[in-house]
Parts: sequence; structure tokens; C-alpha cells
Amino acid sequence: MYRTHTCGELRSTHIQQTVTLAGWVQTVRKFGAITFVDLRDRYGITQLLIGEELNILLDQNPLGREFVIQATGMVSERSNKNPNMPTGDIEIAVQNFTILNKSAVPPFTIQDDTDGGDDLRMKYRYLDLRRNTLKKNMELRYAVNRAARNYLHQKQFIDIETPFLIKSTPEGARDFVVPSRMNPGEFYALPQSPQTFKQLLMVSGYDRYYQVVKCFRDEDLRADRQPEFTQIDCEMAFIQQDDILEMFEGMIKSIFKEVRNIDYTEPVERMSWEDAMWTYGIDKPDIRFGMKLANLKFPAHAFLNKESAFKEDMFSIPALGGGGAETILAIAVPGCSEYSRKQTDELTEWVKRPQIGMKGLVFIKCNADGTYKSTVDKFYNPEIIKSIADAAGAEKGDLVLILAGAEERTRKAMSDLRLEMGKKLGLRKENEFKLLWVLDFPLFEYDEEGNRWVARHHPFTSPKPSDIETMINHDPQIANAAEYLKHPYANIKANAYDMVLNGNEIGGGSIRIFQRDLQEKMFAALGMSKEEQQHKFGFLLGAFEYGAPPHGGIAFGFDRLCAILGGSEGIRDFIAFPKNNSGRDVMLDAPSSIDETQLKELQIKLNLQ
Repeated sequence: MYRTHTCGELRSTHIQQTVTLAGWVQTVRKFGAITFVDLRDRYGITQLLIGEELNILLDQNPLGREFVIQATGMVSERSNKNPNMPTGDIEIAVQNFTILNKSAVPPFTIQDDTDGGDDLRMKYRYLDLRRNTLKKNMELRYAVNRAARNYLHQKQFIDIETPFLIKSTPEGARDFVVPSRMNPGEFYALPQSPQTFKQLLMVSGYDRYYQVVKCFRDEDLRADRQPEFTQIDCEMAFIQQDDILEMFEGMIKSIFKEVRNIDYTEPVERMSWEDAMWTYGIDKPDIRFGMKLANLKFPAHAFLNKESAFKEDMFSIPALGGGGAETILAIAVPGCSEYSRKQTDELTEWVKRPQIGMKGLVFIKCNADGTYKSTVDKFYNPEIIKSIADAAGAEKGDLVLILAGAEERTRKAMSDLRLEMGKKLGLRKENEFKLLWVLDFPLFEYDEEGNRWVARHHPFTSPKPSDIETMINHDPQIANAAEYLKHPYANIKANAYDMVLNGNEIGGGSIRIFQRDLQEKMFAALGMSKEEQQHKFGFLLGAFEYGAPPHGGIAFGFDRLCAILGGSEGIRDFIAFPKNNSGRDVMLDAPSSIDETQLKELQIKLNLQ
């Protein structure tokens, strides 16, 4: 056999035992007539002591980094113990060793503080995965997978695989398509999710389904997105919304306990989408800290509706509260009234960056002595300044930050500013976890370009029971695009829910439509003709005629959940073989062209422009 033990399991209790280890050479340290070698495998590192006799062999065949070797020897007590290594009390007095395979000089050092950049490490991902940092990430990923499966198994869920070669239904993100050689001119699509299949499984009577499944979306990428990603995909029949929320709160808490030994015993807060948007500026708020948004144009703050000489180039509006800005928002940043002019100038430049897109920033310093200092002192008297600070919920020592402009942009900018200040103040702690359910999303969004409704979630999401009648009894047609908010469909709420963890959406789902007539109404609202409905989703509409049960489900972003539990903002290092930001696998050099023979077999002619 190549080994009797791994490089991470030997301890003082093994002293005087003869063992055989195999692994990769981490380091070689030569001291006169003896040599120390750190041997590494997936389980850890063990120090080898190569004495004078074998050292002669080393002179003839020197060991290099990442050589694969086998060594047999006796476990001995180390004279210079290393308390930072699990195997630090022992070493192996080598009796013989064999070089199983030599290694070229690695393009970067295989250690935690590597000198390899992202592109280089992705090109040699099989080497990068040897590093302890990535090894821990892969182990955590497996632990999350195992914990989720254990929980769902205990709750009578059944793991059922669904197809990867399906029909393209291009609503939302772009599909990846696959040509069919046996059906020339026709294409499969790779699934963006198993949505319709899991609904069909509910019709089939499998009332608790799950998969840890690959999904595919051809969309622009960023740190937390990949063209192929993994979901924990779940569906249940004969349930209502609360049943789903309670079931999957339990799953996430179980994962916390099994993977991170965290007892998450507090109730998970529930918040409406509208409250989230106006309280935090975003539908996935980080609630580990306060600093909530204050709407300074709310009628309760009518004192702000006064004209002033506030300079137009600050916000491109005539006044802070004079009606020129659609939205005026403020946050009170705790303990920052001592910010210097340089610090407030830096914040002003931060909100002016193109990715934030604001014209300027107003601040009010709420000094410890009860006085106020503001950039708008010359436009408002002290009573008004104090009232603005009070409206923002500020206390002595706080710094009030104010943004104004168009509603959507201002909410987004204030949300980003709140998160930035939370980060600066150390309020977004890596090892603190806070869950939140966001509920009652709008069912529809208005597409100005197409002058039509689009599904905010997906077209299989049911309206809230109280809104079903509104949806059925009203024509979705928008007569006047400028007044779409007055249309009854603008107020229909979705029976949908997102789970948010530390400001990241980790799961989303809904109660599904399960009656044919309501599903047809939903498709019609999205602008699908009867013929289009039948062509794209005739199989699902037909299934609904054969006793479809009430059902709903949720899908968790598995990669993202692993990254958050591992203390990272990006998912790439929690995926064994990820793509880069251009969707390329630089290790395989994919995607790549295919030869002319394959194109002819598929009866495809390229027309590249």
C-alpha cells in the first residue's frame, strides 16, 4: 500500500510505530547532514526527518516543492514541537523513501499567502486547490451539502433528478442552448432552474421534493455570479406560505449548527418588501446594524416644504425640501460627528462616483454639546436643522447624511452609503449572522420600453389570495403608460418570499399557481397569446387539468450560502472549477471553437460578424 496513515492523523500516541505516508512536498529544509521535509496531503502536514545515510540519496536526487513521495519510518517525538500544527508533537524518522513523481516548479507558491494572482491561479486551478484555504472552502461546501440533505431527509423530502436538456422558454435571463444532431435546426436549452419539473412532480404526487442541482444562466457576471451555479431546490404540496417559511428556517438553522456550531435560536424577522425598500433602500437589507433610512419628504415632516436658496448644483434641485427632488433620504451615523472636513469631503466624492450616481451629499454634525453644524446652515435656521436631525433619528455625537434625487436612484444610493458606513464602523461583522424574510413583493413590474407587465419573480408565482379576484376581473392592458401606477395590477402582491442573510439574498420562492385558468390569466397579463402559451407551456397547463395540488417552494443559492458561512463576499473560491468574470474557463480554455466536421454533423453554419 502507498500509505498506512494520512499526513494529518499522527499524534504522540503513535510514537514508536512504523508508518508509511504519501503526499506532496511542501518545504525542504537542509541542515548539514540532516534534512527536514514537510509532507502534505488533504488531511494535514507531517514533518519528516531524513538522516545522514538517506541524505546522500537526496544529494543525488534532490526533492523539490510539490514532488509526490512515499516515506516509511518510525514516529518519534519532536525536539522542537510546533503547537500550531495538529501533528506538531511528532515527526517521522525516515527509513526509506521513494519519489513517486517529480514536479515542475509551480507557477506560484502552494500556501495560504500565495504569490499567484487570480488569473494565474485559475489557469492552474488544480494547483490552487491544493492550498489549505481552498481545501477548507471545499470541506465547508461539502458540510453544507451534507447538512441540507440530512435535514431534508429527516423531513421526508425525496431527492429526484430532473433533465438538463430541456425546452427554451426565453423569459428573463438568456438560456444556454445546445444543438441537437438528431433533430437538425432544433435546440435544447440548459435549465435556469428546475421550476416546471418540480411543479410537475407535485402533480405527480411527490409532495416533498428536493435537489442539489446545477442551473445555467447566460448573463453578465460579477463576484457572486457564475454562468453555472448550484441551488438547493425544494418544493412542497398541500402547504401555505407559513409552512414554507417555518420548514426552511429550520433547514438554515440546522446548517448553521452542523457546519459552524452556531445555535440560531432567535425568531427570524419578517418584513414586507415595501418596508424593506423604505427602511433600508433595498429588498435584501443587512439588519445586523441599524442606521435606518428616514424619508424627509414624508408628510409628518412638512416643515421641510420650504423654499430656500439651496444651490442647484449640489443636487440639481432648487432646494432640499422645495419640491424639486422626488425623494430626500437621511441616515444617522452613530458616533461620527467628529468627522473632519477631509472625511466628509471623501464621503461626498464617494457618492458622486458613477456607480453611485448622486450629485452631492448634505451632512449635519450633531455635536456632543447639543449644537449642530451643517452644510446647509446658511439656508435653514437652527430649529429647522435640529428638526431634520431629529427626523433622521439622530442623537448627540451622530452624523446625519442626506441624499436627494429620483426615488429609485436615491434609495439605491442611500442603501449603498449605509452599507459603506456600516463597513467603516465595523458593524458588518464576519462571524455575526442575521436572517430575515422579505415578503409581499409586487407580482408585476412595468416595462416602459415594451409598455407591458413583466413578472417580478416568475410567471408561475401566485398572487396573494386577496388579490386573485383583482387579477382575474381586470384587463391587464395599460391604456396610459404615464399612469401605469394607477392600474389595479400595480398593487397586486405576490405570494412570494426571499430569505436574506447579512444583506445577501440566499433563497427565494413562492406559492405557485396551480389552476389552469389563473395560470392562463397570468400568461395573458405578460402578453402571451393563447397560441404562445400552448407552444411554450402546454405541458404544464395540461398537467393542471389532472388534479394539481396547492404547492409552493423555494430555491437557495448554494454557492452563495457557502461563501457567507465561509466569511467571503464572492462565490468563486467555493466552487472547485469556476469561470472568470468573462464566463471563461481559463484552465480548459473554454468556450472554444469546434471543428468543421462537428458543425457539419449539426448542420450549423457560422455567420460571425
